This record gives sequence, C-alpha cells and structure tokens, in this order.
Amino acid sequence: MSTSTNEFHVIMVGAGFAMFGTPEGPWNIAKRAEAKLGERLKVDAVIEVDPKRAEAALKIKSEGPHKSSYENTVILPSVAEFKKLVDQGKAPEPRAIFVATPPTVRGSTLPGKDLEIQLNRAFPNVAIFFEKPVATGKPWEESVGEALKVSEYLKANHKAPISIGYVLRYLKIVQQVKKIIEENNLTVMATNARFVVAYELAVKTDWWNKDIQLGPVIEQATHICDLVRFLGGEIDFNTISAHALEAHEKPGQLSKKNFDESVIPDHLRIPRATSASWKYESGAVGIFLHSTALHGTDYEVQLEVYADGYSFVLQNIFGTSKAPELLVRRPGSDEFEKTVTPGDDAYQTEMNHFIDAIEGGAEPEIFSSYEDAAKTYEMTWVIRNSAENANSKIKEQKGGKSYKLW
Repeated sequence: MSTSTNEFHVIMVGAGFAMFGTPEGPWNIAKRAEAKLGERLKVDAVIEVDPKRAEAALKIKSEGPHKSSYENTVILPSVAEFKKLVDQGKAPEPRAIFVATPPTVRGSTLPGKDLEIQLNRAFPNVAIFFEKPVATGKPWEESVGEALKVSEYLKANHKAPISIGYVLRYLKIVQQVKKIIEENNLTVMATNARFVVAYELAVKTDWWNKDIQLGPVIEQATHICDLVRFLGGEIDFNTISAHALEAHEKPGQLSKKNFDESVIPDHLRIPRATSASWKYESGAVGIFLHSTALHGTDYEVQLEVYADGYSFVLQNIFGTSKAPELLVRRPGSDEFEKTVTPGDDAYQTEMNHFIDAIEGGAEPEIFSSYEDAAKTYEMTWVIRNSAENANSKIKEQKGGKSYKLW
C-alpha cells in the first residue's frame, strides 16, 4: 500500500483514559502525538477489546481539529488482526505503536499477558511507546521475574526504539538537577519523596481494589519511585522497610469518595498511606510517602535531593494548576535559587523525544528503557510487600484481632 513518505502512520493499542484523555489528570497520548506530528499523523487502527469505548473516542476525534488523522482509522480486537491487513497490503506498516492497555495484559511471557512479545513478532522494526508500569501481576515474584524476562527478550529481539512513560524524567527541573549533579560530580546523600493524591475524581472502582490494579504504590507512586532511582541511583531493595495505613483504620476513613467502596472486600481496599525507607547501593538513604488524602484535583508531589553542599527541592512535580518549581541551595550560600517553569508539559517533551528517536530529530534521547522500568516495577512491589508484612506482624502481636476503629 503506497503512502506519502511524509505521513507518520501509527496504531494505538487501548482506547482508555491514558490514550484519549481523562478529567482526572493530564494523561492523553493522542493529544501529544497530534501536537508533535500535526497533519502528518495517521492513526490506521485502534486496537481495543471494547469497541464501544474506541467508537466513542473516535467520534470525538472526528469532530475535532485533528479529524484528518483519524479519517481511515479502523477498530480491531487484536494486533494480529492489524498484522493481517499489513500482510495483505491493505494498511502500511506503522512507524510507531502506542500502548496504553491495562498492565495486567502485558509484562509477561505467559499467553494472554505477553503483548510485548506479540508486538515484537508482528513488528520487530517498529518503535513502541508503553505507558507505565510495565506490568501488574501476581504472585509478585512471578510477575517481577516475568517482567525481567520480557526486558531481556526485547533487548535481544527488538530493533527499534522503546520508551516507557515515566514522564517525570522529562521535566525541565528534573533535567536541571540531573545536569547539576553530573557537572559537579556530586554523589547524592539522601532523598525525601512524597506523592499525595487528590482522590475526588478517582471514580474507577478497580483503582481502589488492590487485587485488580495492585494498589497505588505499584500503579501510581511508581512515578516518584522511578524518579528517586533516576536522580538518586540504584536502590538496595533488601533494605526497604515500609508501613501502611489501612482503609479500616480510623485515620483511613475518607469523606469525598465518589464511588461505592462497599463492593470491595475490606482486605482488598487500597491503603490510604504508605511510608518507606531504604538505602541506595551507594550507601545513601531515602524516604518515601504515598497518600490518598486530598480533595480537589491537584496532587502534591515533591522530591528533595541532598548532596555535599547542595539541596534540591522539586515542587509541583505533578501539578496541573501550579507550574513545576525547583529550589537549589549551593555551597557558599544559605539562600535558595528559584526556578519556575510555567507551561512545562513533560508529556509533550516525552512524546517529542520518542518521535525524534524514530526520525533522527533534534532530541532523540529516551530517558526510560524497558529494562530500567522493570527495576522500578520491582521496587514498588517490594514496598507493598514490606508494608503488608509489617501490618501482618502487628496484627499477630495483637492476638490476631483486626484493627479497631476508635
């Protein structure tokens, strides 16, 4: 099938919020691809097991400013069906594949959860963008092990760029800290990270069930866990110690839930807060807090990084109403230099880097590989396990009784 060489053909796997937008946050892969590629973007297929979801998304696109990108989009149930069209000459091989399926169906070599391998076998020379995390499966040892197997498989077999959606790495303030650390040959001494969620618009019941999406540390705080690895270095997972505030404890009672949590068994409800500490392989130390606590829409996400003579405070990292902000204190001064970056759309920067990596553009660096992302996935599982084990020990010490609401 002949096409203009200027056209940029893609397929989108998954038609949910991450791909086409959500009222809860800034996630929207399609929007960033449209901004980067303009009329060059041609979406040949949306792969979606729920065709009505895809139809609703495409109807909105057909009435919008980028409708030409979706004029010939077909809805298919699997990558294999699109591969047939390519083999029959009815569709061009895509330049890129965007994946925003639930991570329960990928990150594994097991049938039904091996989307990466399916994509590689069908299109080994096509660049792929995967939303984070790389997987969410159980039991945890098997799931982490499978994700690492997929990493090795892709490293050996895939011949095109792969990017994972750890978007915070692309923030200007994060790159500024990274640059200062490297230029001054600094060794990070300590990090302090927090990710506090505004939960009012989190209306998907599945998100509140840790048996389905595995809880907010694995599914959501993975962003800040990845960022501390990016700036602080590799973590000795054996040193991680964590505790969690459970849903049935008095401080865990929430007043603004816009869904019915009674349909979720108590022991499967997500923790309201999780704290953790660890040592880096370098000997540095780190502490972490995730909490589902705030009302409204804006999250409170902050990271402090300390090195000899230096203090870095990254604020409004995930803010939608406030610009990202960096405070830097340097040797010889007690004052903080302040940098504010209004309009810094890290999602767009991430997309620009991904497309440039495919086309040899100005900014082709990909900051999150599959191999690196698999390590972040492992870290989040270790935090969850540590917190659950600690709570089990506390329960045993109380004679096996459940916690009281007091």
